[in-house]
Amino acid sequence: MTYRDFALLLVAATAILQRPAAASAQTPQARSAEAHADDARRADRRAAETERKMTDAERFQLLHSIMPVTIPGIVTAPEGLKIAAGWIKGVPRLGLPDIYESDASLGIANPFFARKNDSATALPSGLLLASTFDPTLAERSGAVVGAEARSRGFSVLLGGGVNLTRDPRNGRNFEYLGEDPLLAGRMVGGSIRGIQSQNVVSTIKHFALNALETSRMQLDARIDEAALRESDLLAFELGIEEGQPGAVMCAYNKVNGDYACGNDFLLNQVLKKDWNYRGWVMADWGATRDVSYFNAGLDQQSGAQADKQVWFDKPLYAEYQAGRVSKARVSDAVRRILRSLYAVGADTAAPTPVDMAAHGREVQAVAESGIVLLKNEGDLLPLSSSARTIAIIGGHADVGVMSGGGSSQVVPPGEATFVHLGGRDPWGKWVRKVIMPSSPLKELRKALPDAKIEFDPGYVPAAAAGMAKRADVAIVFATQWQSEGLDGSLTLPEGQDALIAAVAAANPNTIVVLETGNPVKMPWISSVKAVVEAWYPGQEGGTAIANVLSGKINPSGRLPISFPIDESQLAHPVIEDIGGTGERPVTVTYDEGADVGYRRFAATKARPLFAFGHGLSYTRFSYSGLRVAAGKAPAATVTVSNDGPRDGATVVQVYLTSVGDQPRRRLAAFGKVQLSAGERRQVTLPIDRRLLAQWSQKGWRISAGDYGFATGQSALDLGESVTTRFSHAELGR
Repeated sequence: MTYRDFALLLVAATAILQRPAAASAQTPQARSAEAHADDARRADRRAAETERKMTDAERFQLLHSIMPVTIPGIVTAPEGLKIAAGWIKGVPRLGLPDIYESDASLGIANPFFARKNDSATALPSGLLLASTFDPTLAERSGAVVGAEARSRGFSVLLGGGVNLTRDPRNGRNFEYLGEDPLLAGRMVGGSIRGIQSQNVVSTIKHFALNALETSRMQLDARIDEAALRESDLLAFELGIEEGQPGAVMCAYNKVNGDYACGNDFLLNQVLKKDWNYRGWVMADWGATRDVSYFNAGLDQQSGAQADKQVWFDKPLYAEYQAGRVSKARVSDAVRRILRSLYAVGADTAAPTPVDMAAHGREVQAVAESGIVLLKNEGDLLPLSSSARTIAIIGGHADVGVMSGGGSSQVVPPGEATFVHLGGRDPWGKWVRKVIMPSSPLKELRKALPDAKIEFDPGYVPAAAAGMAKRADVAIVFATQWQSEGLDGSLTLPEGQDALIAAVAAANPNTIVVLETGNPVKMPWISSVKAVVEAWYPGQEGGTAIANVLSGKINPSGRLPISFPIDESQLAHPVIEDIGGTGERPVTVTYDEGADVGYRRFAATKARPLFAFGHGLSYTRFSYSGLRVAAGKAPAATVTVSNDGPRDGATVVQVYLTSVGDQPRRRLAAFGKVQLSAGERRQVTLPIDRRLLAQWSQKGWRISAGDYGFATGQSALDLGESVTTRFSHAELGR
């Protein structure tokens, strides 16, 4: 069985576990492995035929893009172009149209808010999507973004963020999919499939180890090869196998001394040779530093105005004429671009209208599936009819829900609220928080019409506590804004910890709803009855939160990332200049290796505040009968029971716990299962053998011996265990 076959098996297994969902006009259709292979062969043939007919000038114009947006005082775009993140001149005589590129994974971004009156469906954050543990939902949400990209004439979507969470302060974690390579790889694969089902190329990014925003243009991430292969690269490898993205975007940072976009080991050895990747490698905007990057594996310079010069135009052509760049290398780069466009039909797809209302329903379903109930002492949630008076406090809950900043920022339909944060420099006017116009306060009043619900903005803790004291239940909304370009803190900003403590002291029935882009410290955790992590829940977030709090929706989200108690539990408690906006050389040595997140907690036997995989429900689930079959296609089988009074969904988690007599914690398999009250079901989950293997110079190797497995309520709360004997196996590179 090839890894591609295994990826398709995982897709099929996911479909079996899920009950049918309501289809929309953009629901992606499952296709066989043979159909995908036929598409790939046709795309390869067409790309070769087209490239052979090109002049050198036409070839070279495909090797760089510009950013067609005017930013006064910074960038001036050529006239007559559509506002976009990137533009590549086409070859009309050969049927190749101009190529327009758009950010990003969370919806169609409007760069610097330059397209007037252009709103798009705003998806929940990547961490919320990952909290669903549901690749089918990832595929459906990807189809939403892909359809809206095509409706605007975009051919390439700069999505597919899959950098693992090595530090919970990273300002872009909200765009990504958590700390585990299996979860992140499968979720990004689903998202990419959905995007490309709409005749739009998706990227996967940022390759690789772009784990911090601090000094991201100068940072050197150092790690040994085996650890890198078993963690961050594995997430990319799985995502590429499952999603088949048309392009890989390389990162700003260095990896082991060489910039990622000029890193021969990453681009030529790992990506193109070991993984046989057939799409193209594009640079992140401003990441091309030299013409030599082309021979190191970079196929296309992006947003060329952001670099010192258009390296992949005249300078590259001069290298080509001098014989330092071969004709075969130029042809290879061009064919990679063409075959990716042809493979998804991006060259011929016409813009089509979309059903924005249906898209809103899709992203609401994602939010409802990914909101995580962290604590629920005394079953305070869902809110009962006995709660006659409810105090809602803080977090702009009267206006909407928080979203993250940077290139993934989406302007949603409706009246969003903009909070300007920038300074006086040319970039300052573009730095702003966007509050999505979906008010939890308004939606709770709709959901609980018999309750008296009052609101206090939370600016004065004493006033908020006074209102809370008069109520049956107090709900504090706490927010944390995160953004590309800026790493944050584990502490809630603007005195919100003090606000929560004051309210909890006044009302023993206090609930905290977090709208954050990362884990946060909770010094008040023992004083509150319930905590809900809503992440950035997207344009329908207020409705989704109200539905979970009121019990209309039974929460089923699970954490895709560990919540540390404080910075002392981090692998790197202190990082030079973290949170700063400057650029200076910084070296971070990831000596924790492949033990990212929960793997490190398990190895050190430390207990976080909340573990990876944790999440509560309004019903009760149990697991029994675990068994693991070995062989070339290993799988775990377990019986899941809903023992509680409500219908609900759970995430079956199976962990590798040991190899021989050595502890080794890895998420080996997972699946989301919907069960009616009292229902039992046996499920079988495929296990990728690379999760059992270790990397050697020859590739992946499974050592002969006994392998321990266990079901888990989380990565650190394990249940029934079994041992299965595996034979020695060399899996190759």
